[in-house]
Order: sequence, then structure tokens, then C-alpha cells
Amino acid sequence: MVVNQAGNFTGKPGYRIRTAPSVVHPGKTYQYVDNGEPMRGGMKDVYFGPDRSYVVAFYRDKQDYNSRERLQKIVTQYYDSFFNREGGDYFKELYCWPTDMVEEGGKVGLVVPTYNKAFFFQKGYATSEGIKGKEKQGLWFASGKFRNKGFSLRLDESELGNWLSYFQVCVKIARGVKRLHAAGLAHSDLSYKNVLVDPVSRSATIIDIDGLVVPGLYPPDVIGTADFIAPEVLSTKHLELRDPARKHANRTTDLHALAVMIYMYLLYRHPLKGGKVNSLDTEQDDLLSMGEKALFIENPTDLSNRPKLDQVSKWALPWADVSKLPYTLTGPYLKTLFDQAFITGLHNPNMRPNADSWEQALLKTTDLMQPCANPQCDQKWFVFDNTNAPKCPFCGTPVKGTLPVLDLYYQFKPTVWHPENHRLMVYHNQYLFQWHVNRNVVRNERLTKEQMIPVGYFTFHHNKWVLVNQKLDSLKDLTEDKEIPIGTMVDLTDGKKLLLSREEGGRIIVITMANK
Repeated sequence: MVVNQAGNFTGKPGYRIRTAPSVVHPGKTYQYVDNGEPMRGGMKDVYFGPDRSYVVAFYRDKQDYNSRERLQKIVTQYYDSFFNREGGDYFKELYCWPTDMVEEGGKVGLVVPTYNKAFFFQKGYATSEGIKGKEKQGLWFASGKFRNKGFSLRLDESELGNWLSYFQVCVKIARGVKRLHAAGLAHSDLSYKNVLVDPVSRSATIIDIDGLVVPGLYPPDVIGTADFIAPEVLSTKHLELRDPARKHANRTTDLHALAVMIYMYLLYRHPLKGGKVNSLDTEQDDLLSMGEKALFIENPTDLSNRPKLDQVSKWALPWADVSKLPYTLTGPYLKTLFDQAFITGLHNPNMRPNADSWEQALLKTTDLMQPCANPQCDQKWFVFDNTNAPKCPFCGTPVKGTLPVLDLYYQFKPTVWHPENHRLMVYHNQYLFQWHVNRNVVRNERLTKEQMIPVGYFTFHHNKWVLVNQKLDSLKDLTEDKEIPIGTMVDLTDGKKLLLSREEGGRIIVITMANK
């Protein structure tokens, strides 16, 4: 193959530039490079365009009328509703969405943009270049062994990010699922194979969009990917395809997969793969353990599926040890949702938390995070555990000095303030944003650029904690009855109350000093 400086194919014996006409736009064509050995996906053969800015992916099997109609809607009607409207640019980064449909030689194909270069390994393994240049499928980041320093195929530290970055990756995935569900669609095959992640840039993109399910119109093509298939789908898959008792991929099965993915990205283990044996037949045991008999490995009232450490690979430690690193270290908001997903909703799909609940819980949890003082700590961040002597659960390093804890209150009615069930942990150079100041500013993908600018910051100054006011025109120290003008600072002391904004939705913060 010959490639010029721009990265374009210039031809070589055995390589052919082919052309595929669009089904949707008469007269429009797409070139692709055929070297006789396309990349092979589960159902498609994939060819690069000459400048590698897109691929053309042809289905190996003939597509029936229903499938063709679904694909055409995905690249027209659904594409327009997602991207050709306000906020569409945000979602272009969150999905690898097909842009056109082609047909050549009786085969139907899709034109799909190539992934951002951040989603390819720059280095890969720490000890070899075996996966350098490969796609960053989420499975590399969802297992303890690939970050274990003793494991020969561990990922290079430059690829791993830190613990906080996985929360931010999960926020992106939750937003992507939320938007699909708001449009009445289901992905049907959410898994760490169909989500590419980059912890370094804290980004994610959902791929394999062509399998979208529209309830009542377009049924799912697949039952899902092992590890992420909902228990009700597995436990009824032996029934005939059209049996009304058989459960198929839909919005609630997406929510099971989303919960599994978030648990795995934060705790590097599977929430249902424990030590309980349900059958001596390995295949049957897997079917029961992930289906009809599925049981959360950290279920507080039934300990029978807790991982048995003498049966666990040493490379999976310490993450496989749920006593040492329990799911509660993800904080109170996520603990509640994991209980909903893996206890209440595990066999009751309608009880599973929705994607918006995950997004908000993840964001509120990032407000509880503290940087670890140990520069050698692998995770670098941890969630404040609401004790008066907090320490990093990963390396055991205690927090030095006082720690301001800010509880947010909102005005329930005139002169009556209620707690928001939301708190902000302070650390050196931590920012204050509009979504902390006013409850009417919701931290989601619709934030404006102006709303993303900090309005203040916290710093440790002359042996005391202070809030520096950068943009708040009505910041007031209620304890001392004193206005805090822009450009000045206010001390953070135990019991102090600060009014952040007089506008409707404005909040008060109440300060508690931990680790005194």
C-alpha cells in the first residue's frame, strides 16, 4: 500500500479504489479502498475511505425490508433529530453515528466516521506494543488485571488516567444512553465492546448504532454481549423467538448494561460474577449465574455469591476483594443506585435506575472527591467517607489538616431552607460553579459556555481555608452579616453560613470542618 503525506491511499497492485452509491442521496457516491482483506466485524466487512476520515461497512448477509428501513431511518430521521438541532455537536462526539447508507453489488452498507484518534492506544501495554494503535474498547479498562503492576499485559500508566477520570467517562456514557432513551430508542447491545473510552481525555463514544431498537417497529438483532445481557433476557432465551414470554433487548435491558458498565469502570470487577456455583455444568452455571439465579456479589443480606479469594486470579487483586474495596467507597449516591440496579431491580427491570439518575449521582459524587496526598497512589482520588478522620481507601494515606465540607441548602419557602442532599468537598484550588450556586442551573450537556466558567475558587491561604469570589455579585457571609464583594475572599470556618446568590434558586452553604 502506498500512502502520501496527507495519509491518502495512492494505489498499489492488489489495492482498488471502489465506489459505492448512496441509497439516500441520488448521485452521491463514496470511495473506499479494497485490499481484498477488509476488517471483519461481527456482521460487517469494513473498508477505509481514501483519506481515512470514514469507513464503509458492508453487511455480509442480505438485509430484509425491515432492516433496510431501519438503517435508512438511522441515517436520516434519527440523525437529523440528534445532530441537526441545538446541542447536536455535543452528541456528535458521544456517538459514532452512521451518516449515510450505500448499496453495491447487492450488498447494503453504512458510511461511518472514523473514531477520534484519542480512542486508539498510543502505547498500549507497559511491556510491549501488542495493542498499540488498536481501538480503546472499554474491556481494557474494566478489569483489575490490566492495571495490576505484576501482570505481564498490564496497560501502560500513560493510558490509565485516574479514578476521577472514570467518573467523568461514565457521565458521558450515561448521557449518551439518556439521549437514546429520550428519543424512544434502545441501543440493545451496550457493552464495553461497543463503547470506546479514553480515561486520559475523559471521553467516551458509543458505537454500533446500527442495531438500534425501536419498540413496536424494529426488534433487536441480537440478545446482547455476554456479561451485559439482562437476567430476564438470558433466563428466557430458550423460548421461541416470538413467544410472548420471551424477553428481548429494550430500554430496561440497556439500563442493566449501563449499571454493569459503571460498576466495572469504577471497581474493575463484574457485579454478578462471584463464588456461587449454580450448576456443575460450566455453560449452564454461567447461564443461571447471569440469568435466573443472578445475585449481586455485594448483596448485604445474601453473602453466598461473594468472590472466594482462593479461587480468584492473583492479578484481579485487590479489586476482587470486596471486603477490602467494597462498592460503598463509590459514595452514598452511587451506593443507592447500585442497590437499585443489582438488588431491587436485578430481577425487576422497571425498578432499575434510569440514565439521568446515574448521570446526576456520578456528578454529585465528583463533588465529594478529594485528591490523595500520596503521589504514588494509583487512583489519585477518592470519595470522602463522611468520617472525621478521612483517608484514601486505596493506599491508606490519611488527609492532613482540616477539611471543609460544604452542605448545600435551598429555599423551600421564604425564610425556610432545606438541605439539598448535595455537598461540595473543598481542596486546594477547587472551583465553585454556577450549578453549585443556583439549583436552577442544572449540570448537564445543555450548559452554556458562560455557565461553565468558575465563579469562585477555594484555596489554603495563610494557614486557613478561604473562598475567593470571582463573579458572585451577592455573596454574603450570613454568620457575620457581611457582604463579600467580587475580588475579595471569605474565611471558611466551622458552622459558618454563606449566601451564594439572592436570585431565585440561589443556595446557602453551611460549612463543617472535618479532620479537626
